[in-house]
Amino acid sequence: TFPMKLWLLVNSPCVHSVRWDARGEGLFIDQGLFEQELLGVGSSAAGEEELFKTKNFGSIVRQLNLYGFHKLTVNPSSSTVGSRPRPATAGGDTSYADGPLHHFWNPYFRYDRPDLLVKIKRLTKANKEKLDAGLEVTSRLPDDLQ
Repeated sequence: TFPMKLWLLVNSPCVHSVRWDARGEGLFIDQGLFEQELLGVGSSAAGEEELFKTKNFGSIVRQLNLYGFHKLTVNPSSSTVGSRPRPATAGGDTSYADGPLHHFWNPYFRYDRPDLLVKIKRLTKANKEKLDAGLEVTSRLPDDLQ
């Protein structure tokens, strides 16, 4: 699922365009770097763009919105930019100069709570009706996270 892909990306030491905010409760996406690194824009990234089946960053933002992520305003002078709750890699951990920086938040997307990922639902018409009626919408975690 999309939230699971995002969780794996933000926790991967190899991915630099997506990272946790200082509290581990939101994520920063460096648009320019994300497009190069994960969407294969302007490079011959071998098969990486298959991860999201799109080269359009707008499509990624639409997915985030569909899954209930909210965009927060980024304060460039804020000390939370570029940090993450795990040890920083040597050098280069504050290099956020490639493009606009986006800060997204979802109450169930947290550094220390992978178990909450099952609560992140795609906002389909049926799911929206359930939520509006006060019903719970659930799905199950992939077997490797049970």
